[in-house]
Amino acid sequence: MENEVIEFDIGLGVGGDESVTIIDDDDMTDDSPNMETTITATASGSGGFFIDTLPYVPRFDLELEPYEGMEFESEEAAKGFYNSYARRVGFSTRVSSSRRSRKDGAIIQRSFVCAKEGFRNLNEKRTKYREIKRPRTVTRVGCKASMSVKIQDSGKWVVSTFVKEHNHELVPPDQVHCLRSHRQISGPAKTLIDTLQAAGMGPRRIMSALIKEYGGISKVGFTEVDCRNYMRNNRQRSLEGDIQVLIDYLRQMQADNPSFFYAVQGEDEQFTGNVFWADSKARENYTYFGDTVTFDTTYRSNRYRLPFAPFTGINHHGQPVLFGCAFLLNESESSFIWLFKTWVSAMSGRSPVSITTDHDTVIQSAIMHVFPDTRHRFCKWHIFKKCQEKLSHVFLQYPNFEADFHKCVNLSDSVDEFEACWLPLVDKYDLRDHEWLQAIYSSRRQWVPVYLRDTFFAEMSITQRSDSMNSYFDGYINASTTLNQFVKLYEKALESRNEKEVKADYDTMNTLPPLRTPSPMEKQASELYTKKIFMRFQEELVGTLTLMASKVEDDGEVTTYQVSKFGEDNKCYRVSFNVLEMRATCSCCMFEFSGLLCRHVLAVFRVTNVLTLPLGYILKRWTVNAKRSVVLEERVNDTFSSYLESHTVRYNTLRHEAFKFVEEEAESADSYNVAMAALEEAARKVAMAVKNEERVMVNARSREDSRSNGTLTKSSVNHLGSLDQNISEDEKDRKIEQLTNELDCARRKCEVYRTNLLSVLRDTEEHKQQLLLKVQLMKYSMKDCL
Repeated sequence: MENEVIEFDIGLGVGGDESVTIIDDDDMTDDSPNMETTITATASGSGGFFIDTLPYVPRFDLELEPYEGMEFESEEAAKGFYNSYARRVGFSTRVSSSRRSRKDGAIIQRSFVCAKEGFRNLNEKRTKYREIKRPRTVTRVGCKASMSVKIQDSGKWVVSTFVKEHNHELVPPDQVHCLRSHRQISGPAKTLIDTLQAAGMGPRRIMSALIKEYGGISKVGFTEVDCRNYMRNNRQRSLEGDIQVLIDYLRQMQADNPSFFYAVQGEDEQFTGNVFWADSKARENYTYFGDTVTFDTTYRSNRYRLPFAPFTGINHHGQPVLFGCAFLLNESESSFIWLFKTWVSAMSGRSPVSITTDHDTVIQSAIMHVFPDTRHRFCKWHIFKKCQEKLSHVFLQYPNFEADFHKCVNLSDSVDEFEACWLPLVDKYDLRDHEWLQAIYSSRRQWVPVYLRDTFFAEMSITQRSDSMNSYFDGYINASTTLNQFVKLYEKALESRNEKEVKADYDTMNTLPPLRTPSPMEKQASELYTKKIFMRFQEELVGTLTLMASKVEDDGEVTTYQVSKFGEDNKCYRVSFNVLEMRATCSCCMFEFSGLLCRHVLAVFRVTNVLTLPLGYILKRWTVNAKRSVVLEERVNDTFSSYLESHTVRYNTLRHEAFKFVEEEAESADSYNVAMAALEEAARKVAMAVKNEERVMVNARSREDSRSNGTLTKSSVNHLGSLDQNISEDEKDRKIEQLTNELDCARRKCEVYRTNLLSVLRDTEEHKQQLLLKVQLMKYSMKDCL
């Protein structure tokens, strides 16, 4: 028997626990490098100290005290007896020293001491010159209490020396369970913990159940910290064993589809347990919707206890879409750097415009390293949830705090307004010195909406929660999900999400949304946007009916308007509009943030006679053609839209200048007369310009006809020249007009043929898409039937 493998003074991985006071948190032996490492003869690094069975209790009177000459059947029996005696008296024990036989190296003497025996060696080489971040409490005080046993020729072990006296106070019976050598999880307790853990209960609730079951915490025999460590190690061992199942699954997926991508960090002995994968659809979706990404780490929380982290985004229907998944058993900064580099390489090396994650400093450092040009945002809703935990006492004491906090963060229209609101808020509730609140305030530029409005996050509202925050796997993974179950649930989630996208495609193509205004812009948007995105745009367009846009500034190029709701002049937005470039910006930054124009800009378009959406304000990612690489109808729509846009630009420019002219020249009769004379002269010049333009167009058409009919022979030229001498000017004009009409007729016919051809091609493409949708729907229906 290798009796030396168990030492009772080995450190337990004790975390910060507020509900249990740990007494006599004994020092480790001097040769132990780390307080949180369990050392045995066979393994290390388990992160906690546990004995699978209850310690050996010898068949002696429980009130019996050790004495010199007392015999035991084995060393284990002697150790168990001394530990039982220590529990009854109120101190902790450990194995101190041993002697071995010179003949065969077998142990012939063993000493068991009080855990407070000796003193800490402060000159130990490995710690003398090393900075200690968390110094341990000094617990060794030189206690002499001990019991030594040595083996006899008969094979029995006999007590050779026994020291009873201690130089410190002993622990009362109701606190003995906190001593290290007496904190042991029995077999029945482990079974109960395993059962409750599988049901999704956390350490605190499990300990409450154990205390109730055993009739008090002193009878449980261990603390909540021990329970937490046991659960963590149990879960870690389970995941390490099951991770191979996941890797085998990924290998099979790659064998079936070469476009399937997966990678593991490290190989063989260097394997960290970190895995990433992305199927072909995820990689394809990223090419269409990879401008903004959410890295969801929700499942690392105690609610799920799965080291699973998916990359998700938003598709053209506003639905969550998957960009890849990862399992992370090792969550160091280097692991996250490896993961982000691996993910972006799988996505063809294109970094996103923005990325949203949980508030985590390790993840933040990794993103700064891999995506220096990507805007990083902390999930505001995770911060709000954390706020309820960190400030629970404030929520209970002040019912209005939540509303005030929400108003300050979500309803501030500018940075100045937020800053002016924050300080009075923290002063009102006496939170200026709250460490966590000050920490999130320091990082406010990465989660408060007013600081993020200038970056695209594909969200339809700044104040409402984004669909990207609703995890792609909601409803499929819960607290009791194991890694073996995850593989099947992962496939079900993919099927469900794909089915929802197919249904949204079908609804967009086969149902026409009702129009609520006679605006050409609304009709244009209904044909361009998907159903859900159009309905969101329609809300903004209809919202312009209650807005007033007043011009407040004009520098000749850019006109600034003040837009406010009727009767609410105290809250207004500023819209700057460059009519020549058809470019408008609003102080609310909705287009920059969501990719849809806000009602404030649309109100300015209304008063300036902009009848259709400028092409620069139609993001393809929100349109029905978001995932089409070749769009047949784009040429027709673009040509028509370009015509409308250029016509609108000219119209607005002339209108703008004319209004300025009218305002200046109507001041007096003299300026009025001068202006009218100038207008009459301008009218004559415009009429001449129009007539010259018509002649240029006729000549150009004649040249085109000549080219199309081939090169004229010399005799034909001479004949035309002679005819030209005999034909009067009026006859020439009539001839030109006749040829022009014939040419226009031929052009109209060609345009009709071209339109009909494009219509056929468009109908063919739509029919093809409908057939694909029907096939997908039939597949899902067949699966449901099976």
